[in-house]
Amino acid sequence: MSIAVPSIRIRTLNDCPVNTSGQYVLCWMTANRRLTWNFTIDRAVELAEKHRKPVLLFEAIRLDYPWASRRLHSFVIQGMRSNQQHAAKSGHLYVPYVERQRGDGAGLIEALSKNACAVVTDDFPCFFLPRMVNSVARRIPVAMECVDGNGLLPMRAADSVFPTAYAFRRFLQKTLADHLLRGPAPDRLKGARIPSGLSLPECFQGKWAAADRELLSASDAVMSQLPIDQCVREGVPAGGVDAAEACLGRFLKQNLTRYGEERNDPDADVASGLSPYLHFGHISVHQILHEVARRENWTVESLGDVRKTKGSREGWWGMSSSAESFMDELVTWRELGYNMCWQRKDYDQYDSLPDWAQETLQEHAADPRPWIYDLGQLAKSQTHDEIWNAAQRQLVREGRMHNYLRMLWGKKILEWSPSPRVALDVMIELNNRYALDGRNPNSYSGIFWVLGRYDRPWGPERPIFGKIRYMTSDNTARKLNLSNYLKTYGPSPDEDDFRLVSRKRTAARR
Repeated sequence: MSIAVPSIRIRTLNDCPVNTSGQYVLCWMTANRRLTWNFTIDRAVELAEKHRKPVLLFEAIRLDYPWASRRLHSFVIQGMRSNQQHAAKSGHLYVPYVERQRGDGAGLIEALSKNACAVVTDDFPCFFLPRMVNSVARRIPVAMECVDGNGLLPMRAADSVFPTAYAFRRFLQKTLADHLLRGPAPDRLKGARIPSGLSLPECFQGKWAAADRELLSASDAVMSQLPIDQCVREGVPAGGVDAAEACLGRFLKQNLTRYGEERNDPDADVASGLSPYLHFGHISVHQILHEVARRENWTVESLGDVRKTKGSREGWWGMSSSAESFMDELVTWRELGYNMCWQRKDYDQYDSLPDWAQETLQEHAADPRPWIYDLGQLAKSQTHDEIWNAAQRQLVREGRMHNYLRMLWGKKILEWSPSPRVALDVMIELNNRYALDGRNPNSYSGIFWVLGRYDRPWGPERPIFGKIRYMTSDNTARKLNLSNYLKTYGPSPDEDDFRLVSRKRTAARR
């Protein structure tokens, strides 16, 4: 017997009633783009079973979202192809839709809702998605809900913003155990007691033609025709549930046991690689926990005593040291960003920084910068810093960056920008344009950590940084063996040559 989706994860978006004479329950996948381990699908099936209707699984991608590019589009479309293949085996109708020209999809959700009992979608607190779903909820004539499937902890289990990871970790250790017992079904569509054989709605056969096999191939010819940023080419990882599960399998088999000791070593590269898949919802954090638990022979009863762990990074999960280190990144640091984003609309604004950070940055805003680079130079890795250039090249080429170097990357942008506000704008632009896991609460946490969010004042007070935590490339080179990394991400023959443009201290102020 299936377990109902916890009410704390369900949010009603309008006051419209369920249309009991509708033809289907519309499940609109916007953030959790997968058919398994998905609270949103679980809720759609609940409603469908209650009203004895089929479920229409609908996934779309528009053209006019910020930073739209071949990289992001191809990743999503590859995921659509994977979902379509899985849906074909389930007996439930899945319809992918890809805009070919900007604005082509306008009105599609409203058209689908006219024949729906209700609409169920994802509750994602970041980027343009909250505005989009709220706007649709105001325009459609039937009940609409959004479902929080973002993390192990429901976002609304915490009603305050936590200032540090330590404070959030203490809260998690006190409250998470009960929520771990109420995860999504591994495959709710399988065996669902609802009608099958739903016909393709008429609207998909005319103005809003469903994506065909050619479009879902995401071939070079197809992608080249779309009016999106063609300069940001496809990244290294392929998108989709199958690719995500393969990535998880490789990590557990090859790197989990090394993760605790080597995760900060770019040459070792033991990172899980799961961040893009989590961002686009091609894999669930619940499924990841399930697989880690199976490998660790772990159950909820393994959790430690919170009176003893008291917010410690180790000891509470009751796993091996490396697995605990991974779970702290996967849960504490990742979900800390969701805690911020759902409660503060200014999560991506400079003024959301802690007061102490804004004060110290303002005190040093006019400090001379020995080097200043503009956005164009930084995007092309045109700095004097070999390590920074390599990290930026990895971001541009692959859509990812080693996590330790991402911290250094941000600190140097702060040091090389004419002001802290400009530094923030540059970090957001570069990260959201090139990173597959950009535009996400977790990535905003990393960017704002550079400027003091979730951190504390550090001494000694330094020029430019003030009391903000300081990092240097020289120290990084001393701590880590970067020879292979620098070789891998050195300049390539097809990249633009340049003459370094530097500005001396005397001319650095703007």
